[in-house]
Amino acid sequence: MADQFHLNIITPEKTVFDGQIESLVAPGELGYLGILAHHATLVTTLVPGKITFRTSPGETTSLNSKGRGFLEVSKNNAILVLDSVES
Repeated sequence: MADQFHLNIITPEKTVFDGQIESLVAPGELGYLGILAHHATLVTTLVPGKITFRTSPGETTSLNSKGRGFLEVSKNNAILVLDSVES
């Protein structure tokens, strides 16, 4: 089993996801970013695109970000703050 870290995805309207995951892929300004447990501290802007995260082996969730946002990674926690998102 891969190491896990905490992910929180929020929009102005609601919390979209709050839980433990194994990996995250998000659309950054200069390309897609891959995040795993113990990633270095990072703050970056996000652009519209596909967000994918794996909660356990074989269980992958994909969301479509329709607006811009921010990603912060620190101390095994990742927070996505997005304008809007669709499942």
